[in-house]
Amino acid sequence: MKKTLKATLLATSGLMITSVAHAEGSLNLYNWGDYINPAVLTKFTEETGIEVTLDTYGSNEEMLAKIQAGASGYDLVFPSVHMHDIMFQLGLLAETGIGSNPAFSNIDSQFIRAQTDPEAAYCLPYAWGNVGIVYNRDKAEGITGFTDMFALADAGEKIILLDDLRETIGIGHIMMGTSVNSTDEAEVEAAAQYIIDRSDAIAAFSYDSIPLVQSGDVAAAAWYVGANIFVQETPDAIGYIIPVEGATMYQEDMCALADAPNLENAKLFMEFYLRPEVAALNVEQQLNGTPNIPAQALIPAEIAGNATIYPPEDVMEKLQLFVDLGRDLQLYNREWTRIKTSQ
Repeated sequence: MKKTLKATLLATSGLMITSVAHAEGSLNLYNWGDYINPAVLTKFTEETGIEVTLDTYGSNEEMLAKIQAGASGYDLVFPSVHMHDIMFQLGLLAETGIGSNPAFSNIDSQFIRAQTDPEAAYCLPYAWGNVGIVYNRDKAEGITGFTDMFALADAGEKIILLDDLRETIGIGHIMMGTSVNSTDEAEVEAAAQYIIDRSDAIAAFSYDSIPLVQSGDVAAAAWYVGANIFVQETPDAIGYIIPVEGATMYQEDMCALADAPNLENAKLFMEFYLRPEVAALNVEQQLNGTPNIPAQALIPAEIAGNATIYPPEDVMEKLQLFVDLGRDLQLYNREWTRIKTSQ
């Protein structure tokens, strides 16, 4: 079950900052659950007078399905890079010209990753991170990667994998030594079979594993680097690692929809987010990496120095980013069905 959170931030003061022009109306965001610091939205409202509404989703597929089903009213969405490409090809994105903004020089060019948007004419690189393992310290202290996680399950402990076909089959690819973007039928089948062979050890496919890991009902779970938020809250109970075997990384981009009812306000928010202090404010609460170079100097030392948030180069080299597979995604859909029916 995926979490859904809806929050409305109203204009709370008449404070004005000259770098953001005063505007009227509203702005409707559709973002990953708990993936933007509410203080960022409040700050935008205080500076502009624009009322911000936030709805959340749990996966790229959930977001796309809702948009394609005719969900109206959203202005900005935050797709992963491969979904950015898919939405562009479907004609769902608005050209914003954000890459031509003078402040776009703050963005590290290596994060302009969407194949369909090489000049960042549509979307703004927003945040990046990795998908590793969150574990219970009493049950799994010393765990180093996926091999150890599945060994825990073999020993009778419960583990959880994400309810995400690319991420979960991706674990199989990593363990089989193949690319998470492979379109070779035999390799995809082998990656899925790796998971199927361990299906008895998997308690569930879910996004809602953190409370279970904290309580010790689950020893370890595949989860996002944002788990560090919960590690900060209960450092004696849980930890987070990037698997030694390798892992996936993600990057989300901020994109305006082609039918955005408040397109100018969406563009204004994108410009607002180019400011280093705003990007740093988001990182301070979200604990993700930021593509904004000057923002990195504003990030608290305990975050900037956390090797699971900002991994060293040798670890970064072992992180794989998903790309749009086009029609070959059907291979993954088929194997995902096989995985789900094996339990």
